[in-house]
Amino acid sequence: MNIGVCVKIAPDTNARVKIAGDGSGFDMADQVHGIPDYDEYAVEEAMKTKGAHKGSVTVFTVTTQKADKYIRKGVLALDGDKAVVIGEDASDTLDVARLLAAAIQKEGCEVVFTGKVSTDGGSHQLSPMLAEVLGWTLVSKVVELSIDGDTFTATRAMDAGIKQVVKGKLPAVITCEDGLNKVRLPNMRGIMKAKRKPMEMVSAADLGVSIDGGRTAEGSFAPPPKRPAGRIIEGEAADAARELVRLLRDEAKVL
Repeated sequence: MNIGVCVKIAPDTNARVKIAGDGSGFDMADQVHGIPDYDEYAVEEAMKTKGAHKGSVTVFTVTTQKADKYIRKGVLALDGDKAVVIGEDASDTLDVARLLAAAIQKEGCEVVFTGKVSTDGGSHQLSPMLAEVLGWTLVSKVVELSIDGDTFTATRAMDAGIKQVVKGKLPAVITCEDGLNKVRLPNMRGIMKAKRKPMEMVSAADLGVSIDGGRTAEGSFAPPPKRPAGRIIEGEAADAARELVRLLRDEAKVL
């Protein structure tokens, strides 16, 4: 089975976000990057599927960041076979989907795994757009998956703890939810082997895709206003409690 997995090279969720001085976006200088948590679930599920069906795994990403160390350690060292890095600065989600779809079709993938959402933009748009461009089935928020030939059975995590079981035919885009699997860390043998695995650098022109980014416009960026200083209510407990209730009702307007 030819398996694909899409990952994003995103800022580390523990890093402090800095706004650029001109307010045009984020200051990415010296920003720590990595593969987001949900994408790691997608990577692990791709490896599980490879092990069960004797396939191969190709990882796809769209980035102008130096992706080599993240892809080799985060995917290829875990038994991935190949990487395709699309070196475009595509800010429009549909452009990213079109680039990924072209690369996926070129590699002949039968199933593609993605994280359910990125940890930076958080739009939830890429996977549905990718499935639409490919003309494939989309199954989102998957917490359990089995594949038998060209048929899959997936359990989806719905709201209020409800789960839905769906069945369908491949090819499909599967978005991976927390709980689908347990993410592993690469071992030293895998890291050393990953250094010799192929990493193909391609452009939009190589894929025959024209991107313009005209569908998305970004406004100005600014940090949130500083939180006002706290207030200490002096006096006896009963008096302080009454004053607190008054402040919450009359000033904070939360009662």
